[in-house]
Amino acid sequence: MPPPAAVAVAVTGGTENHHQPPNSLSSMILKKQKTVCVMDASGLLGFELVKTLLQRGYFVHASLQSDSRFQGELQNMKVQGNGDNNKNLKIFRADLLDYHSILDTLTGCSALFYTFEPPHEHPVYDENMAEIEVRAAHNVLEACAQTPTVEKVIFTSSATAVVWPETHNPASSSSSSSCNVDEKSWSDINLCKKFKLWHALSKTLAEKTAWALAMDRGVSMVSVNGGLLLDNNLRNTSAANNTKHNIPSHLPPYLKGAAEMYERGVLVAVDLRFLVDALFSVYEEVSSYGRYLCFNHVINCQKDAVKLASMFMSSPQSLEDTRVFPQQISNKKLNKLMINFDGQFQQHQ
Repeated sequence: MPPPAAVAVAVTGGTENHHQPPNSLSSMILKKQKTVCVMDASGLLGFELVKTLLQRGYFVHASLQSDSRFQGELQNMKVQGNGDNNKNLKIFRADLLDYHSILDTLTGCSALFYTFEPPHEHPVYDENMAEIEVRAAHNVLEACAQTPTVEKVIFTSSATAVVWPETHNPASSSSSSSCNVDEKSWSDINLCKKFKLWHALSKTLAEKTAWALAMDRGVSMVSVNGGLLLDNNLRNTSAANNTKHNIPSHLPPYLKGAAEMYERGVLVAVDLRFLVDALFSVYEEVSSYGRYLCFNHVINCQKDAVKLASMFMSSPQSLEDTRVFPQQISNKKLNKLMINFDGQFQQHQ
């Protein structure tokens, strides 16, 4: 696997070859007439991406698993959508482990927003999930390489692919790192295996697979590594979905090792709306490249920790430790891009 710096250079070159900076209102309108694919739209993030892209004037191919809980909502959006939504949305069935079904979904698309949703038959992050997620990432990037219209891939990864470096040992309470974690950091695969950090392992291996294939096949790709996903009401999305479907709440796989992340100042979360805006900004900003850490909440004090715990427990215990742990994770790269993008976008309103 080449170093992240090499990845960034290669992807930057590919992006610049395919896009020119928007310099007029007509150029932005032209971009909004493009067809993009959201895969997988079976989860909350994918569903919100579909809605946002339609609202912004894009034609959208929404890829669903056969058991998607958002199938009904998407069908209603297609049949009863306001304005042009009914003809701007096409719904596809695609199995991420079936390469040919992915190809069919991508036909005619200029970009792909990719986010992995665990299959219905294997919903739990365990030692086998990494193989599934890696196969899915490989199939998706290979399909993009074989689809000549695809100009850019926005690959949604996780902060767990960043926050477990080789220098940190979760078994040692005194192993706090003095180095900031940012988009150049990678979680260590052997460490993830040793301490059964299955979510981190899956996300790390899948993202590395995607980057390797993107570089090898000349696919322009940018990844966004999001924190623990919260819905717009500051609730964990897994807990919210479980409540809706009468499933007992459980700890999200992202939070395996939460105590260590908390003490190291790298436990972060992201609101659903913020992540969607980040993905859209990274897509439309022609200067985007490499990886972007995405979060707008840092949990590093007693109050924040109790608030987070209340999302998963009816009666969370109060913490006696009143220390505030220094933030050791940075998303400056994304913040700078989003500020620049918002400024350019406002100029064309």
